[in-house]
Amino acid sequence: MGLRIHFGSDDFVRTRLAQTPDPMWEVLLSLHMLQTNDGPLVFDQWRRDLRSRLDPAARRLLALAPPSGYSPDFLTPAAGAGGLDLGLSALMSTPRGRLRDDLTRFAVSQGRTAPWMRGIAEGDPEALRGLGEAVQSYYRVALAPHWSRVRAEVGADLAARSRVMTAAGLPSGAFDHLMRTLHPTLEWQSPVLIMHGPHVEGDLHLDGRGLLLLPSFFCWRKPTVLRSHDLPPVVVYPIEHSPLQLAPGRGPGGRDRGSQGLVALLGRTRATLLEAVAEGGTTTELARTADIAAATASHHVSVLREAGLLITRRVGGAALHTLTPLGVQLLNGRRVA
Repeated sequence: MGLRIHFGSDDFVRTRLAQTPDPMWEVLLSLHMLQTNDGPLVFDQWRRDLRSRLDPAARRLLALAPPSGYSPDFLTPAAGAGGLDLGLSALMSTPRGRLRDDLTRFAVSQGRTAPWMRGIAEGDPEALRGLGEAVQSYYRVALAPHWSRVRAEVGADLAARSRVMTAAGLPSGAFDHLMRTLHPTLEWQSPVLIMHGPHVEGDLHLDGRGLLLLPSFFCWRKPTVLRSHDLPPVVVYPIEHSPLQLAPGRGPGGRDRGSQGLVALLGRTRATLLEAVAEGGTTTELARTADIAAATASHHVSVLREAGLLITRRVGGAALHTLTPLGVQLLNGRRVA
């Protein structure tokens, strides 16, 4: 089984990487994650803290977003790419036909629906307003305290892929390289992208719409797509995670003072490497910046990674290093509580 995504000539130029995480997709996928025990190192503390804090309205969302099977496509409108407010507005303005079709498919997948979902299926304005308020309430408690980390780790994935695409040279070569390195379950056989797995099947023809490639913090193990092929096409893929559970704040401090403190704390070589990582780079590039051997740079990078100051991701054959939120704070001379 698998899904075959077919590209036409116009689709190559209209395919793009998202620039920021989509809060509506993170809401949906975090609801899935909340109901599993997957990813304990990354998510267990978040789950323990959250399960006792959800209000009744937010808890209702769990029934609408089960951890397996179909979740309604209308929960992740394309407008969510523009931020939570736009996503909520689009959600509450979903056409009645889309609501009815998605919830009919949901009932088939799950075997039943809760009585309170009937108003949503009928497009009742009060029911839709209640759904929007539930999503907003859930986001405020479950995601807002951690959004800086979500943005940082998704940003690190995007930065790594952008560097690899630049290194690949010509646009066609960069595109092929990107598609081949997105995720192990995605196979690029130009002009078809094959998503392997028992959760997807069939053929999706882009027909000139292009494809949005969306990295996600709460997506786990395998990419996902919308079930309805008439909606704007998107492939949501999982990023790698740091095991840290931080939601960094802001505070006073400057780069110069931070640099002096870094040297005292880390030593000159590691301080230099950490500053170089702020721009993103491979081990070879960092070694060149610090004027040290690649093996020496690799050792220091390992120490900085184990301290939670940077993340290393493999994209294609390159190991690319980017700062964690803690690394950013330390580099800027901010006090970390």
